[in-house]
Amino acid sequence: MIKEVKQTTIPGLPALVTILIALVVTSLLYFIATGLDSPFLFGVLVFVQMVICFGFNGLMIVNPNDAKVLVLFGKYTGSVKRQGWHWVNPFLTKSRISLRVRNFETGQLKVNDKDGNPIEIAAVVVWRVTDTAEAKFEVDDYVNFVHVQSESALRNLAVHYTYDGHDDDIVSLRGSTDKVAEQLRTEIQARLDTAGINVIEARISHLAYAPEIAEAMLRRQQAGAIIAARQMIVEGAVGMVEMALSELSKNQIVELDEERKASMVSNLLVVLCSDHSAQPVVNTGSLYQ
Repeated sequence: MIKEVKQTTIPGLPALVTILIALVVTSLLYFIATGLDSPFLFGVLVFVQMVICFGFNGLMIVNPNDAKVLVLFGKYTGSVKRQGWHWVNPFLTKSRISLRVRNFETGQLKVNDKDGNPIEIAAVVVWRVTDTAEAKFEVDDYVNFVHVQSESALRNLAVHYTYDGHDDDIVSLRGSTDKVAEQLRTEIQARLDTAGINVIEARISHLAYAPEIAEAMLRRQQAGAIIAARQMIVEGAVGMVEMALSELSKNQIVELDEERKASMVSNLLVVLCSDHSAQPVVNTGSLYQ
């Protein structure tokens, strides 16, 4: 693999002054050669001036958060990341690569989750180039490479997790966003290491059931929520009934036999677990009549 190396440069202003002085000197020599009527000296000076003018090709400007990748006759020589005006070998080919932080959103992918349910998923990926040599030479188009590999990693992630876990211990796409985001970032980073790319963040931006099952899964979620709520209500009601019986017995407010306890438990559970407000009934007779 081609790794990034630092390219040594000359400050641009001194290099420009040197080139201009060389042009002035050769121009004076040119007029002297014309007066001496020396065709050979005249030709040499013209060639020297052409070489000096070619030196302007070595001047380059590197903007903040930019880099220049330098190639000499097909061989990578180094990269310049330091901002400013520089002068390098005029024969070097210079390619600009941005080091700025970039982000993009993948398209909405339709995949099956771990349970086989079709879902729609998309993600936002934040990334930047860290190794200019790898980004330039290890892949054909590093921007397109990031997009394709990110979508591939997102597809692979979706098939390993369920859309929604029915248990708090189960990692799901909807219920464990932080864990899923970190796993997604790690997987994308592993795919982009060869391109000199650093993935700063990757998070799911869109998650939904596919339209053909969305209504059925919504009813399933509602049923699950009702069951979970009912379970919590029953657990609380049993605790309250137990506490009521314990307090009545402890304070000796009333002595209840097993049949009256069963009746009281039944009435309390009906009141506490009912969906509607309880309608009191006044009993004027005896429990045994």
